[in-house]
Amino acid sequence: MYKVTKALHFCYGHRLMNYEGKCRHLHGHNGRVEIELETENLDAIGMVRDFTEVKEIVAVWLDRELDHKMLLRKDDPALPMMRKMNEPVYLFDGNPTAEAIARLVFEFVRSKGFPVSEVRMWESEGSYATYNEPRPAS
Repeated sequence: MYKVTKALHFCYGHRLMNYEGKCRHLHGHNGRVEIELETENLDAIGMVRDFTEVKEIVAVWLDRELDHKMLLRKDDPALPMMRKMNEPVYLFDGNPTAEAIARLVFEFVRSKGFPVSEVRMWESEGSYATYNEPRPAS
């Protein structure tokens, strides 16, 4: 089995609803997402997938959808104010946790045909969440 990992960075703000810790307040992070691709066979060039291709597709999407945006739950009471101020937001059905962001990135990467096996979302230097899906039994 071959694996490669591409790391990308983006900045975002968020807060967690119905949470008693510090993250209940609007705040920001310098996030790092690590996208792990896996395959049994290399392509004709000898790669799992070209790092440049991953960067060109995923980094453009991250920049457009999440970078320098407030990630909020759809029912966050701050949303009307953010919209009134014309601030960029990205909405989640649930809390915009590192776990939810990891899953969002995983699903996007998979939708683009990459053999994604796992996504790690670093919220800070010492804390990350991982998302993967079990492989079907062969």
